[in-house]
Amino acid sequence: MTDPTTPSGIPRIGEPAPDFKAPTTHGEITFSDWHKGSWVVLFSHPADFTPVCSTELTEFARKSDEFARMNTKLIGLSIDSIHSHLAWRENLKSILDVEIPYPLIADLSMDVATKYGMLHPGASSTATVRAVFVIDPKRTIRALVYYPMNVGRNVDEVLRLVEALQCADTNACATPVNWRKGEKVIVPPPKTVNEVKERESHKEYERYDFYLNKKSL
Repeated sequence: MTDPTTPSGIPRIGEPAPDFKAPTTHGEITFSDWHKGSWVVLFSHPADFTPVCSTELTEFARKSDEFARMNTKLIGLSIDSIHSHLAWRENLKSILDVEIPYPLIADLSMDVATKYGMLHPGASSTATVRAVFVIDPKRTIRALVYYPMNVGRNVDEVLRLVEALQCADTNACATPVNWRKGEKVIVPPPKTVNEVKERESHKEYERYDFYLNKKSL
């Protein structure tokens, strides 16, 4: 039996990101059109004019050029009105001297939040948790992270996550723990006996064992 307190409908890695049409601070968008050709970081925050969210939105804004260099668009969401979003945006510019360059989705209907499993009744039935979705140019969900309402996210880690996903795609590799751009990557493990033997002749590999090899790009 399904636990009624468990959130349902959370999109999973490898699934298409749900499409939607919604008003934003940059005008109404249809997500499938807006994101075309780009990676997207879609993140939710519990509410406008809240302290932790204010620090997160402004930090995403400060790092927005770094995301843009990786062909990645940012878009935020909460269950607030456009008027509230616009007022909060102006307030953050006034008190923290940071302008929010990316759109904020106004989701009063909770339609988008429901499609993305951002409402967790155990935390709140009227506010979204801190969800992060990384979506690739094919509109496939590649990563998702959920945070509680009282803990702020690490924007540098979101940047690292996008960079690692793009590196893995481009180079058909994997990235090890704490990987940063320029560091060695992991060679995919062998699948046959012949591939195991082939590994022994790759002098450029940093070899630990037959299944664990690193290489420079």
